[in-house]
Amino acid sequence: MKPELWLGLECTVNRVGHTYFDQTMRTGHEYRENDLELFSKIGAKVIRYPLLWERTAPGELHWEWPDRRLRQLQELRMRALVGLLHHGSGPRDTDLLDPDFALKFAAYARACAERYPWIEDYIPVNEPLTTARFSALYGHWYPHHKSVTSFVRALLNQCKAVVLGMREIRAVNSKARLVQTEDLGKCFSTPKLSYQADFENERRWLTFDLLCGKVAPDHAIWPYLKWAGIEDRDLYWFQENPMPPDFFGLNHYLTSDRYLDERLERFPESAHGGNGRDQYADVEAVRACPRECVSVSHRIREAWNRYRIPVVVTEAHLSCPEMDESVRWLWEIWNAAREQNSLGADVRAVTAWALLGAYDWNNLVTKALGFYEPGLFDARFSPPRPTSLATLATELARGEPPSDPALQHPGWWRRSERICYGAERPSLLNATRMQTECSAD
Repeated sequence: MKPELWLGLECTVNRVGHTYFDQTMRTGHEYRENDLELFSKIGAKVIRYPLLWERTAPGELHWEWPDRRLRQLQELRMRALVGLLHHGSGPRDTDLLDPDFALKFAAYARACAERYPWIEDYIPVNEPLTTARFSALYGHWYPHHKSVTSFVRALLNQCKAVVLGMREIRAVNSKARLVQTEDLGKCFSTPKLSYQADFENERRWLTFDLLCGKVAPDHAIWPYLKWAGIEDRDLYWFQENPMPPDFFGLNHYLTSDRYLDERLERFPESAHGGNGRDQYADVEAVRACPRECVSVSHRIREAWNRYRIPVVVTEAHLSCPEMDESVRWLWEIWNAAREQNSLGADVRAVTAWALLGAYDWNNLVTKALGFYEPGLFDARFSPPRPTSLATLATELARGEPPSDPALQHPGWWRRSERICYGAERPSLLNATRMQTECSAD
């Protein structure tokens, strides 16, 4: 079985203080009526598309924009996989720590299903664990908390919103499918910090373990959740109300995988941190881990083995000044999906992300500095100008062999110059020799 090629529009609406950052507005898609026709020419039949709570419900419900766009997708015969919350915290009358957050979200989900009863594919909440980390553990996004208790509460509220939201959607459309997305970055480390890497590698599954009703007292993260002050009844609720996804949505970036190293002198001070027990640097694994650590194929296999739920790579994007590297990244992920299918995993699709690129993700969308990274189209032109990534996506959608000569060479993450941290930059030979310094994959 070959994977399908899906398309995805980066549509984040996140809040920083009193300001909302809206990617749909910043890329100009908000105002251009012909973008969807441009996207349809790639030949993909499915598109991740925003029907976001903050955009539709800033007080009263405003359906004019989604009415036009979703109707146009129907006319173009493109199936919409709609997202209702994408790194957001909801309208101004709520936030991720609001005890009524899930109930308010479920009411919005019901309204969406009633207005668009033909839509069958939903991502109610994109990346709950990642959003909880950025909003309530690191303080980057609203409500800007920095505590384990707030992080866990924000995660539980979002997962409960998924359960209640899908319940309301299926009350209207019993055929509705849940596509649950999450960043599945893996943590690597020196031997001394293997305990921290092991913890983070278990924590990354919490979104899916909660939805599948797997978080019980014998779960590896249960003591952490109790230490955070969460009551038993709030955890048992997910066992009593399971909502296993129909598709496991895997989002993966080259910066997703992390490397922990206690030798602080080898790393810039901005990377220094710790856990209260040890101090260490936390950096991109691809830039520091001596062993070859980038393996989307392994991430897909891990997800399939753990849940046996059909997998979709829901985001495949690389920001790089050289578009050749973005092309190589999409091609590598496509081949990883094909490889895992051949080995028995059920991988349904790879999503080319992001159609119109994105703004200011280099600072985690905490400031509007205008840093733009193109995607399949360059939104700085009117109409948006297709890039070499659009050419590859079109070939994949049509089942044609890729034509880009850039694919004759490996991506930078496969070359020796990928290592930029450490006392000295090791050669590939040295990297192979030092593999024993890292925790096993």
